[in-house]
Amino acid sequence: MLRKPKILVVGSFNMDLIASTGRVPNAGETVIGMKFTTAPGGKGINQAVQCARLGANVTMVGKVGNDDFGRKMLAVAREAGIDVSHVLTDDTEATGVGVILLEVKGEKTQNRITVCPGANYTITAQELEWLKTEIAAYDMLIVQFELPMNVVETVAQWAHDSNVPVMVNPAPAAPISDKLLSCATYFSPNEHEAAIIAGHAIRVEDGINYDDIDYVAKKFRERGVENLIITMGGNGSVVIDKDSIEHTPCVKMPNVADPTAAGDSFVASFCTGLTAGLSKKNALAFASHAAAITVSRMGAITSLPTIDEVQNLLRERGFNGFPAGELDSLK
Repeated sequence: MLRKPKILVVGSFNMDLIASTGRVPNAGETVIGMKFTTAPGGKGINQAVQCARLGANVTMVGKVGNDDFGRKMLAVAREAGIDVSHVLTDDTEATGVGVILLEVKGEKTQNRITVCPGANYTITAQELEWLKTEIAAYDMLIVQFELPMNVVETVAQWAHDSNVPVMVNPAPAAPISDKLLSCATYFSPNEHEAAIIAGHAIRVEDGINYDDIDYVAKKFRERGVENLIITMGGNGSVVIDKDSIEHTPCVKMPNVADPTAAGDSFVASFCTGLTAGLSKKNALAFASHAAAITVSRMGAITSLPTIDEVQNLLRERGFNGFPAGELDSLK
């Protein structure tokens, strides 16, 4: 029987401004786009909402501006069942914004994202001092890199000191201290982020290059990372621990509408499944199916699936790793 885990997400709020185009403009060029939409996003709230939709009890910590974007995102979080009582408001900085350009070519879609952090970058570790004594109540801490790095490091250290597992999702890629890596129970970059941080490209054009994976994994092991999960889009994910390298294939969907938030869905689903009581292997399968649904829809939060939707896709694809009805306890 699975249990409903308590997950703490310390992360960002960004309103996504999404433009779709058939071709990305060159420097100084204007092209006519296909569609424009806005959608609440930011890696922090994306992951918090995904955890909540999959049955976790979620607390979100972060900062928004005193503006319509901030109020809208808090409303979306509350609707998902997230505790936002500890989210701060900045009266001088605007809520963060993510400008997303989608290049649509047939069934292939690629995204290019620029993030303007706004209020996300005004949060301080001093404002979160209450967590130092309260963090032990949670089953998992999830952090990303859309907040000031000293805040991420401090909160991760508090969790580590309280024996709370820490998921570090290093997105967007940035220099990482050994202090933070030593606190990471799980470290989950995508292949681009892993390559940037490790200083070595991961080739995937003709399938996964395991020589590259092995080299990158060695670099992270040298810095104390014991559980490395590299997500690679259509190539699935690779999990490396001290004993093995295990590949989990991508769950293919008939149509890829928008890859935005696929990584967030994967990380959040893995953390939810693992803390609920799934084995690592089953938590990865759970995460792969959730991310597959996410890429088949437009937007970030709007694309994140519920526990029922993930359960249905698992059945449709014939995954039999779970006993019948095991996921029902997360509803």
